[in-house]
Amino acid sequence: MTEAITPTAADPFLAAVIQMSSGAEPEANLARAEQLMDQAVSQGSGLLVLPEHFNALDDPSQPPYRERFEASRTLGFLSDYAAAHGVWIVGGSLALAIPDSDKVTNTSFVIDHQGAIQARYHKIHLFDVALGPAVAKRDVSAFQESSSVAPGTTPVTANTPFGTIGLSVCYDLRFPELYRRLAAQGASLLTVPAAFTLNTGKDHWELLLRARAVENFSYVLAAGQWGKHPGGRRTYGHSMIVEPWGTVIARVPDGEGVAVAEIDPARIRRCRKRIPCLTHRVL
Repeated sequence: MTEAITPTAADPFLAAVIQMSSGAEPEANLARAEQLMDQAVSQGSGLLVLPEHFNALDDPSQPPYRERFEASRTLGFLSDYAAAHGVWIVGGSLALAIPDSDKVTNTSFVIDHQGAIQARYHKIHLFDVALGPAVAKRDVSAFQESSSVAPGTTPVTANTPFGTIGLSVCYDLRFPELYRRLAAQGASLLTVPAAFTLNTGKDHWELLLRARAVENFSYVLAAGQWGKHPGGRRTYGHSMIVEPWGTVIARVPDGEGVAVAEIDPARIRRCRKRIPCLTHRVL
């Protein structure tokens, strides 16, 4: 067990976003996640953010791989890793079985440096879209997340030694009111684990992330899936960390990898003091 990295909310610290190309085999995905997390820890990161469905990214036309909360292999893996390395982890998201239902939740967890769950968030906004024409007799650009996923209803924040984290998942990024709610609840760090489509990612991903950072003068830590996945799905990647003024300060290019950046809580305070829009709200 390594010594825990435990800053106060006033201290600068290093955070990492991890980009993966997950497939349908959970064991292989967890092994790759561990390798990438090791890279982040070796660079001094005390807060790690994983992508959406990092443990299994299935063919979207098929029922998703799911785990029961009480016996989750993935949560056990995250807990053991956090405790062994003394780091906090935003566990991307995973599909959790709902008792007496054929649906799952798409859930993001915050795990502390002792391996305990400090927060869980069920994705509120579900990805029901058609992005383009049918391909090879099946429209691989059409997604109906609500056919297998039950939405959450409640914005969630987590108090940590790094500051308050506001949780979201992928398609949530298109709903600025969620992030304003999170900021109003004290969030200064916004996490966005995602499997953003290649079609929309090249035009919207960075634009939306930078907007959410500027609107709330918060750091945005966005960890994405990249590449080709089962069922013809393709994701954009380009995981990044955006500082409160809207500048991208770390990025993963194409391929799997890790991006690390210093997070400075004083930067948040300066931006919010300079333009106090969060205190000027009338709606």
